[in-house]
Amino acid sequence: MADMTKSLQGQLLLDGGNLRGSWFHRSVVLICQHNEEGAFGLVLNRPSGANIGEAVVADLPETLKQMPLQIGGPVQPGALSYLHGDAFLPSGSVMPNVDLGHSLEQLIELAGEFSPTRKILVFAGYAGWSPGQLDDEIRRDAWLIHPATPELIFGPEPAGLWHRILRELGGKFRLLSDSPDDPASN
Repeated sequence: MADMTKSLQGQLLLDGGNLRGSWFHRSVVLICQHNEEGAFGLVLNRPSGANIGEAVVADLPETLKQMPLQIGGPVQPGALSYLHGDAFLPSGSVMPNVDLGHSLEQLIELAGEFSPTRKILVFAGYAGWSPGQLDDEIRRDAWLIHPATPELIFGPEPAGLWHRILRELGGKFRLLSDSPDDPASN
């Protein structure tokens, strides 16, 4: 594809106020893969309200059962993905210190290993774009692009991530973060 913009792998996409009414309204998506074949991302700020043990039928370690399950996107809601972050993972597949996985067996193995700096987020579903689709959405200003960091990806209170990043950006973005979800209620 000759017209592809620079790869957005390892970047965050944020609804910049143009996705009202869509599944991605007020979402923050980590782009895990982006190339000429399309893009794959995980929504970071959609907790499911369930723990992994409530959603996955498998013999899981107790620590894994108690972890919250995130909704990674609207595509294949039964598909399992996880992000694994560790200070000792400089060559992560998504970005330095952040790796992407899909194997339940490997997730169970990771959960059983000890590392004082390890973080794990588990997702059901994902966000996907066909070749050129995300590039077109970027050109139409559907998304704000923001650098990802392990602190943003694995930080506390994922549901508030969109608000937190926009407030830090300040100016018109702070106003957007303070606006009501439904402008009619203003």
